[in-house]
Amino acid sequence: MAAHELFVTQGYDTTTVDQIAEAVDVSQRTFFRYFTNKEEVALFVQDMVEACFYEAVCTEPPGTPPLECLRRTLNDVWDEVGRAVEEIVPLDLHLKMCQVVETTPSLLAAHLRHSLLMEEKLVQEIARRTGVGAEVDPRPRVLVAAFSGVMRTAARQWGMREGTSLETAREVTRDYVAQLGPALTGDWGRERRP
Repeated sequence: MAAHELFVTQGYDTTTVDQIAEAVDVSQRTFFRYFTNKEEVALFVQDMVEACFYEAVCTEPPGTPPLECLRRTLNDVWDEVGRAVEEIVPLDLHLKMCQVVETTPSLLAAHLRHSLLMEEKLVQEIARRTGVGAEVDPRPRVLVAAFSGVMRTAARQWGMREGTSLETAREVTRDYVAQLGPALTGDWGRERRP
């Protein structure tokens, strides 16, 4: 995606809609037929990734414990999501774009807003799957908040590394998610490194 190349090479804030439209040889009018603004273009792939994850959670077998459902879904969709990303942008460009999001305050704020909307959908799905009311039982919100926080932390860790590969991202994410249960219930008597 030409827009992501521009964001990575010259920065998000300095890239204009005119430059994006010129890079893909369309008019500004055509650009606005598909995207509301450059923020939407910048977050398109990450929003797609979150939507794929949510849809996969919805198809997990009933009765799967909630944390196991989230963990298993993450593992099950990782390769599929990687292929879906590569259909839109080269993977290395996507990983560099993750760094742009993490280091651009306005874009990070927008990403977090988008993520909060997706988290609410996950809360409702976990509540539905477990037969509890999300407005009266805090467990779906606590679980989704903890899981999402761990995912953001892992993404920040691998996203800020130079030369990160999809496999490195997967390993870091898997290690961080594996620590969710022990961090909440385990013995902190000795140091544990991922």
